[in-house]
Order: sequence, then structure tokens, then C-alpha cells
Amino acid sequence: MSSLSKRSIETLVDLVEIKLSCLDVFDREDAREKACLENARRELVAMMAAKRVIAPAPAAGFGAAASPSL
Repeated sequence: MSSLSKRSIETLVDLVEIKLSCLDVFDREDAREKACLENARRELVAMMAAKRVIAPAPAAGFGAAASPSL
């Protein structure tokens, strides 16, 4: 399974939010589309959060000051 980059996920979230902001609900079909878009946004936000959790941590000691000699 291929994965999306963090940037791609952010772009998709933006597009979904734009579509949601433009959507006027007049009937059941519009309500279904709104629910689908809201679900897609939740899934994308969850994917983005998962990307943050699994991002590699910096190597231990990287950028840390050297220990003084005794």
C-alpha cells in the first residue's frame, strides 16, 4: 500500500475544507455529500496525526553540547 506525504495530506485537508465551506445543503444528497466530506476530513487529520507520531526522532546527542571533561 502506498502512503501519502504529510504535504499531500495537508493539501487534501485544505481541499476538503474548501469544498465543505462552499457546500449548501438543500436535500438529502447534499447532506450525504457533507457527511462524506466530514468523514474524509477526519480520516485525513488522523493520517496526519499518525505521520507526526511515527516521524523519526532526532538522533540522541545530535546538536547537544559536549560534556565537560572531568
